[in-house]
Amino acid sequence: MTYLITILCVVGIATGQILFKLSAASLHKTGSWFAPTTFLTLGAAFALYGVTTLAWVWVLQKIDLGKAYPFMALAFILVPIGSHLFLGERFQNQYFVGVALIAVGIIVSIKS
Repeated sequence: MTYLITILCVVGIATGQILFKLSAASLHKTGSWFAPTTFLTLGAAFALYGVTTLAWVWVLQKIDLGKAYPFMALAFILVPIGSHLFLGERFQNQYFVGVALIAVGIIVSIKS
């Protein structure tokens, strides 16, 4: 259960990053922090980060930081995937080599 919550924290952080980018794009388009799209998207990002932070504190009550923290590196994999799917961002092949190295590092860290 603890590791499931840990993964959900990482997904929440990654989703929050996409929401922050969407709110930045909305702010650029509308020019106002209080435009409905900007305000709601930014509010959702803050709320998600708040809930995720509380869940992370719970996780840290259950397992060592050294065991939990490598999971946070998964955000370096999930955010680019989300930015590609939801924002249409493109990456060079070299970028994916770096992501693969991060994935290997996560696996090595978690198994140690």
